Amino acid sequence: MGRIFSVQIVVATMNPGKVKEIKQIMGNIPVEILSLNDILQEKIIKIKETGNTYFENAFKKAKTVTRISGKYTIADDSGLEVDFLNGQPGVFSSRFAGEDATDEENIEKLLKLLVNVPEEERTARFRCTAVFYDGSQEIVLTADGVCEGKLATKKRGKGGFGYDPVFIPEGFEKTFAELPLSIKNKISHRAKAFKNLRRKIVDYFDF
Repeated sequence: MGRIFSVQIVVATMNPGKVKEIKQIMGNIPVEILSLNDILQEKIIKIKETGNTYFENAFKKAKTVTRISGKYTIADDSGLEVDFLNGQPGVFSSRFAGEDATDEENIEKLLKLLVNVPEEERTARFRCTAVFYDGSQEIVLTADGVCEGKLATKKRGKGGFGYDPVFIPEGFEKTFAELPLSIKNKISHRAKAFKNLRRKIVDYFDF
């Protein structure tokens, strides 16, 4: 028999890569982590990220999914902040090359803007805000995480998603897309945010 959990939490994303990461990061706390696909059963919803901050976008996603599912929800929003571009694309990272841009299109635009920029000026960071939402009590828990690094001159690696193929975390020579998930989930912005959020969830449910 499978394990029975009294607490179910939905991850507000259709991205299977992100769900896999979050499940690993959240670890062995006694909750069942469900994906949005589990709830919608292959229906697709698109939640517009219209906020001016990572928190606004994450909270909007969490609140929308809780309204649909009736369950606790965790959501996050993150972005790549490039120093040479004065912090861009930031909160617009997922739509840097247009409203429905693919990861490849966003990376292509980024690399074109950084052509001939020397290594020492290619510094950047990933920033993440994660939220937990209990709609029945109108309770919001939030946590942040940052990962410093620099940008490669071309895509490298097959893992990850988003800007992972061009982001080299501080202290490493490989991109996030080249590093094993076990390492990424120790050092990434998302890992730091969700580890902080995990502690707050444990306290909230008094596990």
